[in-house]
Amino acid sequence: MTFISITYGLFLLSVIGIYWSVQQQWLRMWALLAASIVFYSSFQVQYIPLLLAGTWVTFQLGQALAVPPDWRIEDWQFAQQDWHRQRVRLLWLGIVVNVLLLLGFKYIPFLLSTVGALIGNPILQERAVWTRSNLVVPLGLSFFCFECIAYLVDVYRGAPAAQRFLDFSAYKLFFAKLISGPITRYHPLAAQVQTQTFPSVDRLVEGVWLIACGAVKKGLLADNLGVLVDLSFQNLQRAGSADLWLATVAYGLQLYLDFSGYVDMARGSAVLLGFDLPQNFDFPYFSTSIADFWRRWHMTLGDWLRNYLYFPLGGSRQGLLRTCLNLMIIMAIAGLWHGAAWGFIVWGLLHGIALVVHRLAEALSKRFSWLERAWQSLPGVVLAWGLTQGMVFTTWIFFRLPDLKDSWLVVQRLWGHAADAQFAQKVYLEAIGLGLLQIALLLWALIVCMGVAYTCDRVFKLQLNWHIKLMLVPLCLFLVWILAPKGSLPYIYFDF
Repeated sequence: MTFISITYGLFLLSVIGIYWSVQQQWLRMWALLAASIVFYSSFQVQYIPLLLAGTWVTFQLGQALAVPPDWRIEDWQFAQQDWHRQRVRLLWLGIVVNVLLLLGFKYIPFLLSTVGALIGNPILQERAVWTRSNLVVPLGLSFFCFECIAYLVDVYRGAPAAQRFLDFSAYKLFFAKLISGPITRYHPLAAQVQTQTFPSVDRLVEGVWLIACGAVKKGLLADNLGVLVDLSFQNLQRAGSADLWLATVAYGLQLYLDFSGYVDMARGSAVLLGFDLPQNFDFPYFSTSIADFWRRWHMTLGDWLRNYLYFPLGGSRQGLLRTCLNLMIIMAIAGLWHGAAWGFIVWGLLHGIALVVHRLAEALSKRFSWLERAWQSLPGVVLAWGLTQGMVFTTWIFFRLPDLKDSWLVVQRLWGHAADAQFAQKVYLEAIGLGLLQIALLLWALIVCMGVAYTCDRVFKLQLNWHIKLMLVPLCLFLVWILAPKGSLPYIYFDF
């Protein structure tokens, strides 16, 4: 039951009808929890007990973390120290449980194959292959575990713990965000429940508009780009440099449109139920520094990494060298979070190096005013944008091809490599029906359209009113129905 399907549309309408037809808050939470279980069961019903168990354990640990110290003990200083030590142990228990859950399902094959290769043990490598073939990773596990850790840390830092398991489980398993986020904290969503009212007309239209926009991004644009990307990267031996560059740019656009389309539909579904999920993208391909890119790309993941890893490691408070080390650690973890393969780790480390270079350049700019003025000039801004996006799109190669043999082959052939004589005929003309130049022009047209949208939003502050949005929704959905490729591609972030 993917978001971009008639089945999901009927499911969502049913949930909305049931949810708003009852007045009691506890009944609404039951309806939301039941709907979420039905939604996840359409993918992997066998993992429902695991998710419920993980939710219950996190809830109980949160309750234990929120227990105040016993001030009746005469030696209150000792009681406070003991209380603090106990809370630290409980927090680490929760973190370890969630990390082990991730390791057990997502990283065991990678660890077995890596260790087996290092010590030359073929048995471990065979077990890694068997585990990879037979162990199905629960959808959304990375998002689920990160939210659990965030909740426990927030309670440890002083936020109130959830009082009812029903409310907490309805939040944790909320179908709109369960599989691919956005990563959402418990307390903002719980506060919305307390003040929830039926959405106004403009809010209802906004929810439907977000769903329509997400469908266009995913079905009309990302899936059609995915056809080109898959054909090109599945024929690496025959592709030339121009083909690989075209596929790399197409993949960068596909990834953004696919994931942001999912988030738009998730946020739109939540709006119709009276919730506001956090925004996850803010025109990331128009950022002029890698630091700015990470403030705009997968924003909830960036927020999680800053609040629960970067700042506890010391952030930028312990000198430039320690800051650079922290950035490398954080980005290596970000890469590993996306997948159990060396390509993801390399991708994360490359972004870490880029962040370190940016931090050093920023430090130099503060020392030399002429350098700061140069970066702020129009040529400097254009150069910074080109360098940033060049780095971002090039490193997507390791993200799309996490097997280093494949990704390194692409990097080696980015310059001066001629395509096989039949590549253009088989891939472009026969499979897609367009030539290389035509596809390149279409990609540029898509980038220009994104630039126009960015200009209207940021420069002219133009927003469509709800009447126009309502009229455009049927057109958007009709175009998706007519022009989306047959058999829609799975969401890319379902794998993470």
